[in-house]
Amino acid sequence: MTTTRKVTSLDVAKRAGVSRSAVSRVFTPGASVSERTASKVREAANALGYRPNVLARAMLTGKSKIIGLVVAYLDNHFYPTVLELLSEALEREGYHVLVFMAAHSADDVEDVVSQILDYQVDGLILASVSLSSDLADRCRASGVPVVLFNRKLEAEGELAVVSDNRMGGRLAAEHLISLGRTRIGHIAGWEGASTQRDREAGFMEGLRAAGLGLFAREVGDYRLPRAKEAARRMFDTPDRPDAVFVANDYMAFGVMDVLRSELGLRVPDDVALIGFDDVPSAAWPAYSLTTIRQHAEAMVTTAVEALLSEIGGTDVTSPAPLPVTLVRRTSA
Repeated sequence: MTTTRKVTSLDVAKRAGVSRSAVSRVFTPGASVSERTASKVREAANALGYRPNVLARAMLTGKSKIIGLVVAYLDNHFYPTVLELLSEALEREGYHVLVFMAAHSADDVEDVVSQILDYQVDGLILASVSLSSDLADRCRASGVPVVLFNRKLEAEGELAVVSDNRMGGRLAAEHLISLGRTRIGHIAGWEGASTQRDREAGFMEGLRAAGLGLFAREVGDYRLPRAKEAARRMFDTPDRPDAVFVANDYMAFGVMDVLRSELGLRVPDDVALIGFDDVPSAAWPAYSLTTIRQHAEAMVTTAVEALLSEIGGTDVTSPAPLPVTLVRRTSA
């Protein structure tokens, strides 16, 4: 069996008639090289099938051009959308995204931190992870800039990009009240998350402003099976709510399925339902979910700009919460 020898930068240099360092500069973003030299080198590289060794260059320069993205799960459709937008935005800046999955245990923090440091990422985006505090502290201590995405910890020196979740919760309450609903329930997400706390706080403010209290409350933990269980407990009773605010769209889909398919309730006639995020499937005719839109593109742009500034040595403070929008569809 024959083994094809790997093409090296020296092979490219010989074919192009330039030095090996010239080849390196051509494939190093921001390096100074003439257009004529760059053209010769790229032509030779294409002819030989050469690809630069990014990891080897990272060992020499100390810059991997890799950004780590830590997520707990991708079931929530908001995060695949964010992942795609982040990847595109960072690639335009010459970076690539490496995804790390983190569960909800202290042991997992150790594993994820070890992986992050092994890959020598230039920066880190923590996207709605329950262990954000531990991860952020450990990575910052190792000199890795960190941006919290869709989560804040209120810790000193943190850099967090969030939507105005409190206002979103208030908009949800005001909209349900405007429909004449008075027995209004809430199915909460994971209570350790700032997103959940802020959304519920704004929702309660909206209810109190109208002289109403919360009629019923359950916890879905941002998980579909638990959201369905919460819906059964809340609505499989004669004294049920006539409206419900669910802390994100992913859970709201499960709640709507239970209301219609299991309990025979009509949405919105019997129960008006509103979610949060405005993921793409919220607009599907099968759900037509009224929801609070997080503007993912603006969040991603803000997060990338903040992280790259930190990587570049500029101290950045957390931006103000980004605006949210009520999107009216037929579920409410």
